[in-house]
Amino acid sequence: MSMGGVVVSRSLRVAGDELDQSIVQYIRNKYNVLIGERVAEQVKWNIGSAFPLPVEKTVEVRGRNLITGLPESIEVSSVEVRDALSQSVLVIVATIKDALDEVPPEIVADLMDIGICLSGGGALLLGLADRLSEELNLRVWVAEDPLTCVVRGAGIVLEDFPTYSHYLVGLERGSTRHS
Repeated sequence: MSMGGVVVSRSLRVAGDELDQSIVQYIRNKYNVLIGERVAEQVKWNIGSAFPLPVEKTVEVRGRNLITGLPESIEVSSVEVRDALSQSVLVIVATIKDALDEVPPEIVADLMDIGICLSGGGALLLGLADRLSEELNLRVWVAEDPLTCVVRGAGIVLEDFPTYSHYLVGLERGSTRHS
């Protein structure tokens, strides 16, 4: 957004559920252990990251061994979870890079000064801001209370729709609107 309008917009379907599913698949493929999505989500929040951690962590994961059918407990590292999440993180990075390619040069200068703000639940993935900052060569930070800032912003738009409706982007995924 710049000068009261949307410059470039992108939307992608990589979200928390897809990250959880990546962890389920990774553990299934590597350890032949089936875990539930709730367990995968806990793993993501406890040791998941998009960038190397200062001190790598491990967590015990319990599931069902797919060969024996019996319960099994395994230890999974943050390095493994980062590997499991890597494809989804690459999609996020590529989508942002694609959008930045369309940003006019004068707005790129503003981005270099201001940076990029992450919002929503995905912004809470450890190291995502650091990873994006390194990949994009821009300052990237997480919004205050990222879980609720999106819905609070939607509430502001709905309270005064005529004033803010021009900020809304079409329903088509990946649509771009220049203002």
